[in-house]
Amino acid sequence: MSALFFLNYQKERQSLDEQIFSQMRICSLSLQCEEFGIDFVPKQKQELYKLYKDTHELSAYFTIPNSQKNYLKIYLPYEHYQAQLMHIKKQLILEFIIVLLMIMILSGLFSLYALRPLRDALLLTEEFIKDILHDFNTPLSTLRLNIAMLSKECGQSTKLQRSQSAVQSILNLQSNLRSYLHAHASQKEHFSLRELVDERIDLLGVNYPDINFSTDIPNNIPLYTNKDAFVRILDNLLSNAAKYNKQNGYVKLFYKDKKLVIADSGKGIQNPKRIFERFYKEQDRGIGIGLHIVKKLCDELGIGIAVESEVAKGTKFTLDLSNIISH
Repeated sequence: MSALFFLNYQKERQSLDEQIFSQMRICSLSLQCEEFGIDFVPKQKQELYKLYKDTHELSAYFTIPNSQKNYLKIYLPYEHYQAQLMHIKKQLILEFIIVLLMIMILSGLFSLYALRPLRDALLLTEEFIKDILHDFNTPLSTLRLNIAMLSKECGQSTKLQRSQSAVQSILNLQSNLRSYLHAHASQKEHFSLRELVDERIDLLGVNYPDINFSTDIPNNIPLYTNKDAFVRILDNLLSNAAKYNKQNGYVKLFYKDKKLVIADSGKGIQNPKRIFERFYKEQDRGIGIGLHIVKKLCDELGIGIAVESEVAKGTKFTLDLSNIISH
């Protein structure tokens, strides 16, 4: 738009120059022109019938019948020329603003029209996920009840433990999807960091008996935030640390300078800068939303999160708990 209007301005300026020169030629014949000045100058190296422009005036030179020594000079003060240019500029700027507003309005309307199907699809997807989550409850409750009854009747076995682990994985996925759909920042409560970490490790450690979990967290670290969301953050980070670890590897949790660090001896991450992107994954397992949800929840709760990783050596996540520590 700017380029087009600049070219149009140059064209209008050229047309103005041609119009002024045409008026000067007419003036040279009749000498009746109030807007121009008239003078007689000695013949030197002036080029006839050409428009001259400088910082003082616009001028042109014409022959005088029966005169061998002088030329007729017709000139226009530069201030008058500038005034006409300013009038052209104002008209073009007004046109530019009107056209720009029209383009903005049309762009907005087209954007709304183009994005409406996408918005409807997202809403439909969200409603679909909500319905699926709701429908999960009954079969999952039945499975958990029957597994618990079988455990009492037959005792624990490898098959039952696998079934329990599979049900727990579905429950974790269900919780992740809920966290993906809902915000949690306004629902806060007091709880102990050490007690919560110990509780989650006890539940998770059953599924990963070959992983060594260790903690170095003081007992007197009270947190005030949404507990369910913080549990989702911990569960996702701990399960990833255990799932992608090496055999007989370790997962260490320690607290330092108001930060919770989760370090593992796992496979490492090839591209740490992309791990929080939705659906990004470096392994065949999973659907790539776990760490995206972790970042989303951390942002909602005001928790800073950083990652350091080296392929084949391990990964370290650091959670800055400064904003959620209860004083």
